[in-house]
Amino acid sequence: MTATMTKPQVAGGDGQARGALARSVRDSLVVARRNLVRMLRIPEVVIFGIIQPVMFVLLFAYVFGGAISIPGAAAADRSAYREFMMAGVFAQTVTFATAGASAGIADDMHKGLIDRFRALPMARGAVLTGRTLADLVQSAVTVLVLMGCALVVGWRIHEGLPKALAAFGLLLLLGYGFSWIGALIGLSVRTPEAATSAGLVWLFPLTFMSNAFVPTNNMPTVVRHIADWNPFSTTVQASRELFGNQFQPVASDAWPMQHPVLASLLWSLLITVVFRTLAVRKYRSATV
Repeated sequence: MTATMTKPQVAGGDGQARGALARSVRDSLVVARRNLVRMLRIPEVVIFGIIQPVMFVLLFAYVFGGAISIPGAAAADRSAYREFMMAGVFAQTVTFATAGASAGIADDMHKGLIDRFRALPMARGAVLTGRTLADLVQSAVTVLVLMGCALVVGWRIHEGLPKALAAFGLLLLLGYGFSWIGALIGLSVRTPEAATSAGLVWLFPLTFMSNAFVPTNNMPTVVRHIADWNPFSTTVQASRELFGNQFQPVASDAWPMQHPVLASLLWSLLITVVFRTLAVRKYRSATV
């Protein structure tokens, strides 16, 4: 009787793909941990990142809020604007983290750290993915603190905890997509100072030409159409609906305003995919 020997099967393309994905995830988490430890060692970055949105809440709630009327809300209801504005402040907070991502990556480029990372046997996109994941964690902490401040000034959730968690998920997903824009900017400029300016200069018109702080019904027609299709406006509108901070049906017939939750999800995924692809491609060829 002859014994038949069978050779062990060699993992094919699927096994190699799973191995590469596992390595990419592991490397990304290592880089994310490195950036989180760095944030803990420089707590001023986190502290000032929290102070700025808190100041926005207090300014809009107590300075500007009395001069802005909300459609569908009673004129004497001062809490109406505070509920209306909070989705905008949350969205502004997670998107303004883009400037920090830009400056951080530009600083790593300036110090030559990116070149050292590229010399290591690690997944190509892990450095940027780890950085954006760390920024996402920081944004989540900031939003949590900001939520406490919002409750103090009169903001409330009216649609239950599951929908509120979905709203925060959409907000953080938008912030994560924007952090990839920040990564691309950080790889494209020469100094951290330039990255900070480049990371903010386009955010101000994006956030203020929206429904974040004022209703769009009184805007000029062209500006109103831009605001209705703005991905920032879409996420703000979705958050208002999920929080239950909407006082009357939206007057706009634009598709993103009529289906804000789905539109917000699509916008955020599209921004993430497009700018992650561009940022990783830039990372492979970037030089100081």
